[in-house]
Amino acid sequence: MRKLLKQLSNTFRYDDQFLHMLENVEVLVSKFLSIAMILVILVAVCDLAIFLVKDFFLAEVLARDLGRFGTSLFKIFGLFLNVLIALEILENITAYLKKHVVQVELVIVTSLIAVARKIIILDLEQKGPADLAALAFAILAISASYWLIRRTTRKIDML
Repeated sequence: MRKLLKQLSNTFRYDDQFLHMLENVEVLVSKFLSIAMILVILVAVCDLAIFLVKDFFLAEVLARDLGRFGTSLFKIFGLFLNVLIALEILENITAYLKKHVVQVELVIVTSLIAVARKIIILDLEQKGPADLAALAFAILAISASYWLIRRTTRKIDML
C-alpha cells in the first residue's frame, strides 16, 4: 500500500508522467466506447432486420396493405439513419484513437446526418411553427459550420 501511494505521489509530482497517465485513461475510455458503439450498431442492425422481415415484408405480403407502406417507409429510413449515425460516431471514436484529436468535421457530418434523420421522420401534423423554425435554424447553423470548416481545411491543405 505504501508503495502504491509513493507511485501515485510521484505520478502527480511530474507533469509528463501525469499527462501520460491521463492519455492512457483517455485511450482506455475510447476503446470502451468503441466496443460499446459496436454493440449498439449490432443491436440497431438487428432491429432493422427484424422490422424489415416482420413488419414490412411479412405484413405487406400477407395483408397486401399498401396504404401502410408510407409509414413503414419512414420507419425504415429512420432505422437506416440510426445505423449510419452510430457508424459515424464509431468513426469519430476511431479517428480519436488514431490521432488523439477530435475531428470537428466528422462531428459536424454526424450532426448533419442526425438532422437529416429528424427531417425524414418528422411528423408535420404534431409539430408547430416554432419546432420547424428551430429545426431550420439548426440546419442553417450546422451547414454554415461545415462550410466554414471545409473551407478552412481546404486552405490549410493548399499551403
